[in-house]
Amino acid sequence: MKSQLACTAASVLLGVLLSATTLAGSAFAQSTPSPAASGTASPWDQRVNSDAIQADAWFQNYKFRNGGTLDRVRIHYATLGTPHRDAKGDIDNAVLVLHWTGGDSRALLSPTFTQAFFNPGRPLDAKRYYLIFPDSVGHGQSSKPSDGQKTKFPDYDYGDIVDLQHKLVTETLGIKHLHAILGMSMGGMNAWQWAQAYPDMMDGVMPVVSLPISVSGRNLLWRRMVIDAIRSDPDWKGGDYTQTPRGWVNGFRVLRMMIDSAPALQQQLPNGAAADKFLATTRMQAESVDPNDMLYSLKSSLNYDPEPRLSEIKTKVFALNFSDDEFNPDELQVLQNTVPKLKQGRYVVQPGTARSPGHFAMTIPALWAQHVGSFMQWLGDTPSQAKN
Repeated sequence: MKSQLACTAASVLLGVLLSATTLAGSAFAQSTPSPAASGTASPWDQRVNSDAIQADAWFQNYKFRNGGTLDRVRIHYATLGTPHRDAKGDIDNAVLVLHWTGGDSRALLSPTFTQAFFNPGRPLDAKRYYLIFPDSVGHGQSSKPSDGQKTKFPDYDYGDIVDLQHKLVTETLGIKHLHAILGMSMGGMNAWQWAQAYPDMMDGVMPVVSLPISVSGRNLLWRRMVIDAIRSDPDWKGGDYTQTPRGWVNGFRVLRMMIDSAPALQQQLPNGAAADKFLATTRMQAESVDPNDMLYSLKSSLNYDPEPRLSEIKTKVFALNFSDDEFNPDELQVLQNTVPKLKQGRYVVQPGTARSPGHFAMTIPALWAQHVGSFMQWLGDTPSQAKN
């Protein structure tokens, strides 16, 4: 499927963008006003869907891929909906939903995502599907450096993230087969990895604003710049800081500039006063994030590279990107060149507008929910739904 499939929605998307005054959450600071919407944006609505069930999975004496170990690894997760079992007793309606860097299940269970995806009649209707929202290791309420170990926490990578998600799904929840995986940004990269590592375990994956190539070019450079800004700051003190390192604040500003689109920032920052407000807001956002947690999260992406094994993917893949995403520039034509090589691949590049927030649009699910609907229709009903 070519990117032209998204063109008919352009005028609708513009109207939604113009009316959107809040975001589901900042990609890195979920409790602060988001500058991606506008100077008048309301703080993110932090209410979590009251129907969600919260739980923790514990894995004893866990060994990470680089050899580091933890006596106990906690993976926090939430579920929404009811598992349905087929004639053999296996759950057949499970959907795994994966968050972005610095995010967690709380952002995905906010009213914004619930209304766009999980309410009755929406693409991931919780009355039809059993939805699983893990906090990836290093994030949210799962085990992470800021729990106390700081830089003594074992290094992990995206492979470890997927390994632990798989243990949660198969060992804790007893699920042998997933109907679908939906992942955003880092979660989208993890979705590509799932499709490779477990090619027969799902009916399809939908990676959003992520590419099936190594972290390289601009995407690599901003990550390395932020990592260096943290580590080179004397206030970091080898991870034992007592106040937010200035290097992290400046590094956060770099990624905030990258995560939005150039046209949107041009409109949001027309003068020095607006720039001052942006800088003040980003400082407040940076100070709400633990720098060690972010340092580990950024490092974990550096060996990501699914491209050499794309031929191993058997499942359906529906990739979505935004044309104004500065993290994953469409001008590189990555989806156009890789997805057609898949056995069952489709992609959409949703057109940007003068006000669309680039990569940040992933946190406004109403803008792209129709593509999730197309993906789920392509997968078809689960066996239980087909009987009804």
